[in-house]
Amino acid sequence: MISIPAFLNKKVLVTGHTGFKGSWLTAWLRQLGAKVVGIALDPPTDPSHFASARLADGIVDLRIDIRDRTALEDAIVSARPDFVFHLAAQSLVRKSYDDPIETWQTNVMGTLNVLEALRKLDRPCAAVIITSDKCYDNVEWVWGYRETDAMGGPDPYSASKGAAELAIRSHIKSYFPKATSKVRIASARAGNVIGGGDWAVNRIVPDCVKAWSTDNLVELRSPHSTRPWQHVLEPLSGYLALAHALSQRPDLHGEPFNFGPQAQQNHSVLQLVQQMALHWEQVRWQDLSGSIAGPYESGLLKLNCDKALHYLHWHAVMGFEDTVRMTAEWYRAYYRQPAAIAATTDAQIAAYTAIAKQHGLAWAQ
Repeated sequence: MISIPAFLNKKVLVTGHTGFKGSWLTAWLRQLGAKVVGIALDPPTDPSHFASARLADGIVDLRIDIRDRTALEDAIVSARPDFVFHLAAQSLVRKSYDDPIETWQTNVMGTLNVLEALRKLDRPCAAVIITSDKCYDNVEWVWGYRETDAMGGPDPYSASKGAAELAIRSHIKSYFPKATSKVRIASARAGNVIGGGDWAVNRIVPDCVKAWSTDNLVELRSPHSTRPWQHVLEPLSGYLALAHALSQRPDLHGEPFNFGPQAQQNHSVLQLVQQMALHWEQVRWQDLSGSIAGPYESGLLKLNCDKALHYLHWHAVMGFEDTVRMTAEWYRAYYRQPAAIAATTDAQIAAYTAIAKQHGLAWAQ
């Protein structure tokens, strides 16, 4: 259960707190009364959710590159966290083709640096290391990947996330014995999140809102590729539930968990654009499939989340239409009154929690 007491006055360290997912997690943790320490580079885009929602207020906001092992260790050890959420990453598939070295250094060595810092802690701490659904060796079969399936990936980003999972498993077995370790660690795998405040390049929702807000058209590279789209708050609720459960249950130490939408929520890029268009006034797009040669992008990938349901009593609660509607409403609110967007973020977290409560999820009660 993610109740106020679960995180109230707890020291919670978040890497990547200036990014899209990290900024939403920071906003949620502030609502829960946590003492947040953020470690990240500057916001990766301008505008950004982190800056627009003024999320630096009331937290310890540190600018540290996770590839800097010494600075990272000093910060984590000094913070003495009760909880750690590691989200800092190079998170763009297409960028990984342009700079594979940075991708591997950030996603693999950066994760190892976090794990090494956790070895230095001398107090109880529950750490959730977030990788990606793309950590799996994707052979584009029609059923969802389970936590026991093979790691890998044809592109540098996917391969780096698979390698990060192997590094996590190795470090846990080597240095964090289940019977005696004060630090408990689990990994979390999710992907294809959408929601307000994402302005990253080469992502379909940011591409839409940036183009439509200036009366331009959106170019669709792979309109028929399908993805298990989910609102950003869905996996974040899973991360929070996992962290709290991990702090209470030693049997979860070392376990990986998938967090994704219901199986029927696999929709194409074109369907997502069409659904977004219902909530916008001026929309245009162009199908460029087959006319642009580009790097490989997977056509089908989805997760089996039965493990999270069994051990955490967690499942996604929002349908495709509501997921897109909430996303579009955030952007519409931003373009109407950007200075007031923090209130929209807080209201959507409260609304999502209410939906989860209606579904009877334990964490929302």
